[in-house]
Amino acid sequence: MALNKKEEFSRKDQDLAAFAKAMSHPARIAILKILATRNECICGEIVEVLPLAQSTVSQHLKELKNAGLVKGETDGPRSCYCINWKAFEKFSAEFGFLFSHMKLQNEKACC
Repeated sequence: MALNKKEEFSRKDQDLAAFAKAMSHPARIAILKILATRNECICGEIVEVLPLAQSTVSQHLKELKNAGLVKGETDGPRSCYCINWKAFEKFSAEFGFLFSHMKLQNEKACC
């Protein structure tokens, strides 16, 4: 059985990887774009806009919520979601730092 080596990496690197994984599907990007245009959105409203089944949209919303990128509340059969802007600000800053650091390191490289 293969060992999980994630623990060998820093918490920050693990968090950045989880953020990137949550963003790694075009349907999730589309969902975030829809949510960005509204203060909140019911899952059914997202289903009406996207060419996906309700269960598929719900699964993508679950992944985004598990990663902390969206917040959601359930009121009976309705699930209402909005973007967690604090999480995006955090990861935007961390990715900006990572990319700047990598670029600086690359300027010293031979290629």
